[in-house]
Amino acid sequence: MSLKPPVRQGPILVVEDSIDDFEATQRAFRKAGLDKKIEHLTSGEAALAYLRTPGSPWPSLILLDLNMPGMGGRKTLEFIKKDETLKDIPVVVLTTSNYNADVRMCYALGANSYVQKPVDFDALSASIRCIKEYWLDTALLPEKDAAGKA
Repeated sequence: MSLKPPVRQGPILVVEDSIDDFEATQRAFRKAGLDKKIEHLTSGEAALAYLRTPGSPWPSLILLDLNMPGMGGRKTLEFIKKDETLKDIPVVVLTTSNYNADVRMCYALGANSYVQKPVDFDALSASIRCIKEYWLDTALLPEKDAAGKA
């Protein structure tokens, strides 16, 4: 007998300032068989506003770019992981940076995973498929309760 993780109803939040990168990520998720809504937010400020808006759907997963204008991904990650209401949402940093200092900093701030964003679509599709299979199909995560906490 195998345990099946609960179906996560909320959308995936893709926090990415590049429309081209977002569209490629969206296509890769479709190719991987994703059947849930994807919300595109172009800044850390927009992500935090979305997450703090009463009635916003509880995200299943956040994919976060590091290098964005305004509040970058590092600060956004820090705010999410320090917030008692938001900290249990899995955050996967999906960025072009492979600098060890960035990887270390993101894990220190509470990132659940760090994935270097491939520039080739086939490689991006493979990475997105792995993210989907692990975070949405396999991992068990706390569910949000009536009080809004995980």
